[in-house]
Amino acid sequence: MSRITRASGQPKPSLRETLAVYLRPRVLIVMFLGFSAGLPLALSGSTLLVWMREAGVDLGTIGLFALAGTPYTIKFLWAPLVDALDVPLLSRLLGRRRGWLIFSQLLLIAAIVFLAFSDPARAPGIVALGAVMVAAASATQDIVIDAFRVESLPESEQAAGMASYVAAYRVGMLLSTAGALFLVSGFEAYGLSKHGAWTAGYVAMAAFVIIGMLTTLIATEPEQSQRVEAAHQHENALARVFQAALGAFRDFWQMEAALVVLAFVVLFKFTDALAGAMTAPFVIDLGFSRNEYAAIIKGVGLAATLIGGFAGGYVARRYPLALSLWIGGILQALANLAFSWQAIVGHDIAWLTFAIVTENFTSAIGTVIFVAYLSALCKNPAYTATQYALLTALAAIGRTYLSAGAGYLAEASGWFWFFALCALAGLPGLVLLGWLQMKGHFAKIAK
Repeated sequence: MSRITRASGQPKPSLRETLAVYLRPRVLIVMFLGFSAGLPLALSGSTLLVWMREAGVDLGTIGLFALAGTPYTIKFLWAPLVDALDVPLLSRLLGRRRGWLIFSQLLLIAAIVFLAFSDPARAPGIVALGAVMVAAASATQDIVIDAFRVESLPESEQAAGMASYVAAYRVGMLLSTAGALFLVSGFEAYGLSKHGAWTAGYVAMAAFVIIGMLTTLIATEPEQSQRVEAAHQHENALARVFQAALGAFRDFWQMEAALVVLAFVVLFKFTDALAGAMTAPFVIDLGFSRNEYAAIIKGVGLAATLIGGFAGGYVARRYPLALSLWIGGILQALANLAFSWQAIVGHDIAWLTFAIVTENFTSAIGTVIFVAYLSALCKNPAYTATQYALLTALAAIGRTYLSAGAGYLAEASGWFWFFALCALAGLPGLVLLGWLQMKGHFAKIAK
């Protein structure tokens, strides 16, 4: 049941109907693809850095490896290729979206195996190349999965699909961080050398990509993608790439109040981004150990994120999109006040647990609802991958650039007022939300 029918007087879905959506085949497909998307992130990031440090690589070189994640921030540059071009043989057998999915997953397996047989101690440059290859293949898979999810799920299933995706994404990340480290320790205990254990651990991680491949083969090509592919199959390939790139931009600029919409995309999660940049230093400043913080984040913090994701899916399915955004936006802003109170009570492990659980839970609610909104903006199946990649790049501005001065703000204001200001940082997004609602923006994108 769509939000349009609910707005016209139809009853809201019952709790049973709202929860049943998570068991629909399309939503389950998206969930397993979420696992495949979350798996590789740490393999070119935090897990790799542990391996490098154990291999004796100096901290300066390790710090430079943050640049290996660049493909995730510039993936919109090659998203038009995913929208416009077929993968030889695979697209003919599976369709454009599924063909690109299998192709990116094959590349991902090859890149992880390449990284597995690299040696951080002897050739950190080769390791850097492998890390970039993993990130590029992973970012390409993300592009296709986002387009597949938007095109294959009807509006009434988008929020549930994203909630399932976020939950499975976190599980994939957990497997490639804690799971990978446990595997390496196990291989080492079995008798392998340290380097051999890391190689075996990474090969095992590559094998888990097969779960995403099997999911892709079981899935069906989205009908929207099939129609677009049939309509443009005789056009010049290069012309289609330019049309995808230019068409995605043109659709945005032709939207009423386009600048306000783009500003809202940048600012809605800014309250989270600003606080998140300084949460770890804040906790250490209060005298908590790394292990205490990590135990909360990996334990109840992860559980709160998963539950919050499904709660966000419930809210977005049960209420109109604008009201859902109000709920998510207000909750994620108010959650920062728990850290303001933490600054007063000091080293209190029970309150820190509450603060982190509250922040993770409300942030996940806001994220799922926000992604449902981004998905609603991507109306043209000819440019879905490009449009969504552009929107997520804009949404990352708050996390990457606007929050860069968070440390200076914390030094100038003190921790109590810093987190209070983080809560207030949610107001600009809420003001824009009110303006867009007043102008009928949400009624228009629901058509």
